[in-house]
Amino acid sequence: MQDRIRKYTELGQAIWLDYISRDLLTSGKLRDWINAGVTGMTSNPSIFQKAIASGSDYDTQLRELARAGRSTYETYEALVIRDIRDAADQLQATYEESDGGDGFVSLEVDPQLADDTDKTIAEARRLFRTIERPNVMIKVPATAAGLPAIRTLIGEGVNVNVTLIFSIEMYAQVMQAYLDGLRARLDAGQPVRRVASVASFFVSRVDTLVDKRLTERLEAGDMQVASLRGQAAIANAKIAYDRFKHVFGGAPFAELKAAGARLQRPLWASTSTKNPAYADTKYVDGLVGPDTVNTVPPHTLEAVCDHGTPARTLDLYVDEAYAVIEKLKAIGIDMREVTDTLLNDGVRLFAEAFEKMIADIDAKRRSFL
Repeated sequence: MQDRIRKYTELGQAIWLDYISRDLLTSGKLRDWINAGVTGMTSNPSIFQKAIASGSDYDTQLRELARAGRSTYETYEALVIRDIRDAADQLQATYEESDGGDGFVSLEVDPQLADDTDKTIAEARRLFRTIERPNVMIKVPATAAGLPAIRTLIGEGVNVNVTLIFSIEMYAQVMQAYLDGLRARLDAGQPVRRVASVASFFVSRVDTLVDKRLTERLEAGDMQVASLRGQAAIANAKIAYDRFKHVFGGAPFAELKAAGARLQRPLWASTSTKNPAYADTKYVDGLVGPDTVNTVPPHTLEAVCDHGTPARTLDLYVDEAYAVIEKLKAIGIDMREVTDTLLNDGVRLFAEAFEKMIADIDAKRRSFL
């Protein structure tokens, strides 16, 4: 297991765990993954909702908070912040050994604030200061309202994981927001070396929706589209990486780099395989390259450790990736419509998971009272 993960690391890709739970943190399982080469963690409302609602790992703390008179939201935050701090502490050595380049754990801003810039900024600031760990990233969604929030937060030195990126056009704006935030910080005479950010580009969900559109064509008798199934997501990500290299390997980043600024690494998210007809490591092995992160759920990580094939693939056949998108366009599949739909669905699903988590906590809290 250890050798396999470290081979990805040697190719320049950090492997992060897309999961968190109290049991993972207290049982030693996270420590085992870190020893095997995992260098970071991500969370989201869906992950926390499942962790808190299932089992009794959180019940002792929840009972104490309920009896202390804490509100439902205060209870949620206390549960989550304890987990994030614990994870950050276990990753602290990784953070120090990498000179602040890795070893991060991410916590999402309330997704119900996705369309409110000012509230997103205020909440991200508050969470970052409350958690009080240098290796924590606050997740801000890549919405129109999120972009100015990203600029402001980076300018203030808040580490940001920009989440729910699906389109190349939005990714370009996310990179620019990061650069603008760094520039503002530099112009204010503030150091930029320890400001960290990743851009979470979602992958498998793109294939899920595009394949659905293609299946509709196949059912209508258009057999020529069959070869495009399972191609869109990796093609989209490869084009994103091509843009990343242009921005961070060229003039736009040169002065900031000289001042000590770090790259905003692309992070491949949603990399579990949704279609059982595809390989379970498809969205890991197909996207390996320098200066990237792949965050994977436990079952995908176990598959990677068992039979992953680490090899540099991300910048191979890039022309073919552009060609795939052009072919989709030629048959009437609009990637802008696909990615807009996925962004709206992503924000909605996270908001629903957040609401359900709050409801679950409230029910347990009331039972303890």
